[in-house]
Amino acid sequence: MTDILYGRPPLVFDPPGAATQTSPLIPGSTALETLPDGSVEAAMVYAPPGVLERRYTLAQALRALQVGGRLDVMAPKDRGGSRLKKELEAFGLEVGESAKAHHRRCVVVKPETLSGIEAAIGAGSLQPVEGLEAWSQPGVFAWDRIDAGSAQLAAHMPALKGAGADLGCGYGALATAVLRSGAVTALRLIDLDRRAVEAARRNVEDPRATFEWADVRTLEAAGDLDFIVSNPPFHDGGAEDRRLGQAFIKKAAEMLRKGGTLWLVANRHLPYENELKTAFRRVTPITDGGGYKLFEAVK
Repeated sequence: MTDILYGRPPLVFDPPGAATQTSPLIPGSTALETLPDGSVEAAMVYAPPGVLERRYTLAQALRALQVGGRLDVMAPKDRGGSRLKKELEAFGLEVGESAKAHHRRCVVVKPETLSGIEAAIGAGSLQPVEGLEAWSQPGVFAWDRIDAGSAQLAAHMPALKGAGADLGCGYGALATAVLRSGAVTALRLIDLDRRAVEAARRNVEDPRATFEWADVRTLEAAGDLDFIVSNPPFHDGGAEDRRLGQAFIKKAAEMLRKGGTLWLVANRHLPYENELKTAFRRVTPITDGGGYKLFEAVK
């Protein structure tokens, strides 16, 4: 038996190793889905904001929890916290609730029987998305649609060639467009979200593609790639963080060979021009419309 911690807050356990951290956003961490039924003594969950993702996470934690085990759940009030009590009650639980610092915290003890667990897990699992012709999962960026920025990038970039990477690949929509070029010899699909990587692996059935669950910011860079495509994230934990995109630009420059090209799309309001001009020899704006801007940058 063990305790688990689901989420990203820097919580400390004494003694060290007393809990197993599990999150799809921490490369190398244990997958909550792989924990056997009833194998966990206690669980702490920092609940995600999306409804389907949150209910899926709660259901998986309850499935893994032993009967009589305690589950503590917390979320910001305006990002799902106000719904936690009702969602837990819908599973047939008696819920204790408290509020502090704009967060809601709920505590439950797992009873002998629960209701609705299988349905919540099914709705939040990796699944084929109708009309998308792809597999995806709630919680993945733009999980049930083609993101407008990625679509704009796919429409304007030329047929690429050589070895490249898709930084922040999501479920693989942009990579699919890249691999339409027969001149592409290899493509690394890299994302911080394990669920995105698993979906991309399902969607991109091409021997030239490889898949990496990794934080782009900490990747080792050999400076040997011919091209990189990216629609970088700009939110961290729900808050806008422009440093994410700026870090992607710097890492792309490190990963590219001299003369290599970055194709980047970003929301129009994000100030990436200085980073691009600092890291690359030539920066060319390609489009600016529909709320997005697209750049070609040559190292």
